[in-house]
Amino acid sequence: MVSRRAQELSSFIVMDVLERAKDMERQGIRVIHLEVGEPDFDAPDCVKAAACRALEEGHTHYTHSLGNHDLREAIARHHRALYGTEVDPGQILVTSGSSPAILLVFSALLDPGDEVILSDPHYACYPNFIRFVQGVPVRVPVYEEEGFQFRPEEIRARLTPRTRAIFINSPSNPTGTLLSADCLQELAAIAEGPGGPWIVSDEIYHGLVYEGKEHSILEYTRRAFVLNGFSKLYAMTGLRLGYVIAPPELVRPMQKLQQNFFISANAMVQRAAIAALECAGEDVRRMKAVYDERRRFMIRRLREIGLGIAVEPTGAFYVFANARRFQKDSYRLAFDILEHAHVGVAPGIDFGEQGEGYLRFSYATSMEHIAEAMDRLEAYFRNRFS
Repeated sequence: MVSRRAQELSSFIVMDVLERAKDMERQGIRVIHLEVGEPDFDAPDCVKAAACRALEEGHTHYTHSLGNHDLREAIARHHRALYGTEVDPGQILVTSGSSPAILLVFSALLDPGDEVILSDPHYACYPNFIRFVQGVPVRVPVYEEEGFQFRPEEIRARLTPRTRAIFINSPSNPTGTLLSADCLQELAAIAEGPGGPWIVSDEIYHGLVYEGKEHSILEYTRRAFVLNGFSKLYAMTGLRLGYVIAPPELVRPMQKLQQNFFISANAMVQRAAIAALECAGEDVRRMKAVYDERRRFMIRRLREIGLGIAVEPTGAFYVFANARRFQKDSYRLAFDILEHAHVGVAPGIDFGEQGEGYLRFSYATSMEHIAEAMDRLEAYFRNRFS
């Protein structure tokens, strides 16, 4: 008998698209992948060298459950340099990717029936993290024409005695947009109010910003958790390392969860992460320049095809384009594109009801592949909808 908790989890539709694409590739069909948000770059050489050196030096054992102290100090220095905020290394818990960090935060924060406010659209897996620990996701719509910014008055209208957190993500997956400094200040004011909820800020795409500047929530309030990691900015997805900066009073509960369920993050990768923070700056600048070139090209081509982009995305590596003039059922459209154009794209419905009718395109692949994909999509839309 399958547990109710497992039955209630929705599938991650992006992975359904990818798996169907893989089936097609086994049949000899060449698919261009714009559905998955994974850097096509290799990890920086200094990271790989540090990982090899760590293995040779015997870093193959458990670390402290909070993480290697040198790494936590490096993360604290990194945060101070970027945002001017002071973070005690004792507030940092290193995890095997940012997903376990999300699970630890909500496991420590929520009792059954507690509520978490999040935007709609949102990263597809967020509601499942909340539901898995018996919390209740409460969605607040955000709108394309407003750059997918929160309306603070709509958040206030949804606050109840059970509201424990507001979950934010900037730059955002799937929209690629940043929350403005004014919006973050408004959210901080809500958190600082009487009985205010915590802010849980997913900052995994920080550093991948091409116009403007990203801000950490810790610049505005200490009633916050910061989630981050090394997968996106440093192209270390397969090395699986993340972290959470937590309020001091929540560190010990999360540490106990880590000790019981994960013990510690990978020792060797933690040494490599120190190198990423200290030595990979030039690699990051090079990758960002390439992403930005791809971003500009993709936005122009999608608009020429007829897809709507009211506010240009300026962060992460996604374009969330409005396809409603062609087809309002994004699931059907995404799989039809896959079958007929052989291009993998993510259906907007995966990211919430407000995402229906949109498609998410990832530019974390080569310009050659993006250009060919745009040509295929242009022919597809012309032939199917003219």
